[in-house]
Amino acid sequence: MKAIRTGATPSTLEALEYVDIDDAKAPGPGEIMVALKASSLNYHDYAVVRGMIPTPQGRIPMSDGAGEVTAVGDGVTEFSVGDSVVSTFFPEWLDGAPLSSAFTGVPGDGIDGYAREHVTASAASFTRAPTGFSHAEAATLTCAGVTAWRALFVDYSLKPGDTVLVQGTGGVSIFALQLAKAAGATVIATSSSDAKLERVKELGADHLINYKEVEAWGPKALELTGGRGVDCVVEIGGAGTLDQSMLATRVGGHVALLGVLAGMAGPVQTALLFSKNLKVQGLTVGSRAMQLDLIAAIEANGIRPVISDSFAMQELADAFRHQEANKHFGKIAVEIG
Repeated sequence: MKAIRTGATPSTLEALEYVDIDDAKAPGPGEIMVALKASSLNYHDYAVVRGMIPTPQGRIPMSDGAGEVTAVGDGVTEFSVGDSVVSTFFPEWLDGAPLSSAFTGVPGDGIDGYAREHVTASAASFTRAPTGFSHAEAATLTCAGVTAWRALFVDYSLKPGDTVLVQGTGGVSIFALQLAKAAGATVIATSSSDAKLERVKELGADHLINYKEVEAWGPKALELTGGRGVDCVVEIGGAGTLDQSMLATRVGGHVALLGVLAGMAGPVQTALLFSKNLKVQGLTVGSRAMQLDLIAAIEANGIRPVISDSFAMQELADAFRHQEANKHFGKIAVEIG
């Protein structure tokens, strides 16, 4: 079967190799075989193929995978041949508190991922896909969708009438916007592009801030809430934007820290943090149980992922260049097979 592997110099996209590898083995007890049909790009995948996250040479990248079950092993009762399924980010984290094993079992990072045509894995490594979703739509849920769900409904308990601030227009932020609006929240969206802000307005964003024009967007968000502050910030920037997020948040509010796009490390205004009694919660995606809850919410509310672009698997390097140029809105899909 065909697959993508990182090459001798995984710090360059040119090192990605489109190769033939052995077919997936027949499923053993508790396993399923899946014909993979789609994946989607996340910053985590970009970090792997750019060498920012050290992995062995020849790693198959991509944490997201969706497709059709083609065989089931003994003892598998949750799935049948022909079922549409989508992968989980942490195959061993089924429920409860986060595992201490960190990323050692994450597909595309600690183990080979889903940039290939078939895979045999534990049945717990997948969940059902939402009813009526294409494989590309399902593949957007594994990382971005579950991260947004956990930020709003697990680590924070979003309720109707709350105000949420989302940063940018990538996959997590667009999912957070959609989920927050479905829950009856007010959403403030930030972006450096007026054109992208118009698109988030069409998706239901109530207030828009161009952070290139309004660099102090934290106080601006405070102003938009009548001085009260937002209840929850979906913080994807990291050190470079955390201070503005804390300024934007109400006393006793919640900052879901899930990205480092604007900085890996930096000083924190600790006086602001404690004086406003803020909760800054770091998070990395979520459990299998969270993914199943997300899928139920998506089906109940008729939410569909926003996919702006699609590339064939053999064009994966071009897909990452497109991501690198920040030309996408929502998710970038990868078609497999």
